[in-house]
Amino acid sequence: MVSVVQNVAIDCVDAYELARFWSEVTGCPLHPADRPGDEETQVLLPQGPLLHFNQVPEPKTVKNRLHLCLRPETSREEEVDRLLGLGASFVADHRNPDGTGWAILADPEGNEFCVLRSESERAATTP
Repeated sequence: MVSVVQNVAIDCVDAYELARFWSEVTGCPLHPADRPGDEETQVLLPQGPLLHFNQVPEPKTVKNRLHLCLRPETSREEEVDRLLGLGASFVADHRNPDGTGWAILADPEGNEFCVLRSESERAATTP
């Protein structure tokens, strides 16, 4: 017997607003029943677990022990720029001169996530 991962739960101050940010990031819809002020909201990813946002009273205080890694359809640089425009903030740069590496950003509530290279960028640098 095994367990199936149902969702990735993200604690936050404003569940609806943070879910809206991640809906924009992923291009995936919010659950149709979700409304502003809801204490729990979901982003409906087409494959894999849902992103489930739980409103909690305490703010984020330390680095995430679990985070999302995004592989964009466009270039990593274009995606970093797009996400910064949506309200993400830049945390750390782990990009290398040869094109490998990743960028660490944070969502509007400070939850870190990585932006990896696209598949086409990976193919271009793989021997």
